[in-house]
Amino acid sequence: MRFSGPPADPAAPTGPGLPAAAAVPAPTGDVPCAGEIPGGASGPRAGRSWTAPLLLCAAGVLALLVALLGPGLVARGTGELRIPGAGLTTVLRTVLFAALALHLGELVAPQLVRPVRGRPRTAVRSWAVYASLAGAAAAAGQIVRLAAVSDLGITETYGTREGGLLLLIANGLVLTAFCAASRRPALALAPLALVIGAEALRAHPEAYSPEFGAALTVVHLTAASLWTGGLLYVLRTMWLWRDSPVAAHALLGRYARLAIWLYVALAATGTASTLRRLPLDVVFTSAYGRTLLVKLALMAVVSVLAVAARRRMLRDADPSVAHRLARREQVVLGLVVVVSAILTVVPDPHWISLRP
Repeated sequence: MRFSGPPADPAAPTGPGLPAAAAVPAPTGDVPCAGEIPGGASGPRAGRSWTAPLLLCAAGVLALLVALLGPGLVARGTGELRIPGAGLTTVLRTVLFAALALHLGELVAPQLVRPVRGRPRTAVRSWAVYASLAGAAAAAGQIVRLAAVSDLGITETYGTREGGLLLLIANGLVLTAFCAASRRPALALAPLALVIGAEALRAHPEAYSPEFGAALTVVHLTAASLWTGGLLYVLRTMWLWRDSPVAAHALLGRYARLAIWLYVALAATGTASTLRRLPLDVVFTSAYGRTLLVKLALMAVVSVLAVAARRRMLRDADPSVAHRLARREQVVLGLVVVVSAILTVVPDPHWISLRP
């Protein structure tokens, strides 16, 4: 990605061996089509056009494999009970978490865009409707899986605690899709808050202080969704603004200031949740403890990339390098979402700790 304005002389070349027409950006859309180079450029530039789609496909396949195989791998040798359909459940919850992040990001990140001076009048296409419908389908899929595992009918499954909360989540996400498609998409904040609250309650069925755990999860899930979804929205917007580096630099700076507070909220609630839920004697011998260690390692990588992007942004007015680091941060955050979904699937580690 290149952040630079058009040359003063339209006939002047924009790079080694490239005609000026090759640098003309597409007038609409977030990203160019895979393999399509404006102006019909060929050679190394055309070859590089496939790099991003291939990397995205590879990251998607990796995330799917982690979701499907992760619960079984982290539970190997722990002696914990096997969770039926854990891999499929992880995939469905990953889709649900991603839907929350995309929708919340699209609701909050535009508030960072509007105050930017001299910004282009282009805006990214909304993915909120599709994200919410995908999340609703994922919640419905969890209801079907729960009915199959429990050998209950769908109606009987609604009567269980988890089934009722999943039904509330599915209906809430359908409502957010309608709000996103309306003229007042901000109305989706109310059903999204309901969905996050229901997911927090569903994730904490344990007998010891479930209300406190749910409250921590509400803050943690909200902050994580805003960080992940907000960053994606900012990166998509920066791509559209690639010919306005000053505006792109300002937008990334505004997001970085918000991300600091989100990071603090994540660190505080994550630490409190860990101290509350994970006994120290089973950190390495429980599926929950092992998964948490993987998540902490990924968050360390995210932190390094975020700090590096911020330092580069402060030193250099050209946001291209900071943007590249932020894109890598986004990819690692995607893996964090998958690992977080695994955490909601693996057994409560207190069972091992209290074992005679």
